[in-house]
Amino acid sequence: MTALVLLLVGGLHEVWIFAVWPFASRADFTRVVGGVDEDEAPPAWSTAAVAVLLLAAAYLVAGRAGIVGEIGPPWLHTVGAWGVTAVLLVRGVVGLTVFSRRRDIFGRMDRKVYSPLCVALATGSAVVALS
Repeated sequence: MTALVLLLVGGLHEVWIFAVWPFASRADFTRVVGGVDEDEAPPAWSTAAVAVLLLAAAYLVAGRAGIVGEIGPPWLHTVGAWGVTAVLLVRGVVGLTVFSRRRDIFGRMDRKVYSPLCVALATGSAVVALS
């Protein structure tokens, strides 16, 4: 399940390289998803980088879980799954502590969706890494 969600979120970031779905405008998209004004939006290449990293994370977790074939030594997927765990846990904790002070829509979305999802995915990745 963790690998699937990482795959879906990575795919969503791929969509966001070219479109602002499901938002009506780029301004709404950047305010809700990025917490910035439209003129401060990160470049498309950074969204592409996040998409690639999320897809790699999905592969590492799926490989460690035995869902897909592992490329390289088995320890790579174990270390990779722990790396995914660490990054997602840090993102979730930072969101629940630092971003929680924000009172804009990004802050609300981060408290209710983004950070809890990161913590849940970190937990799933840790379970896979331990198996």
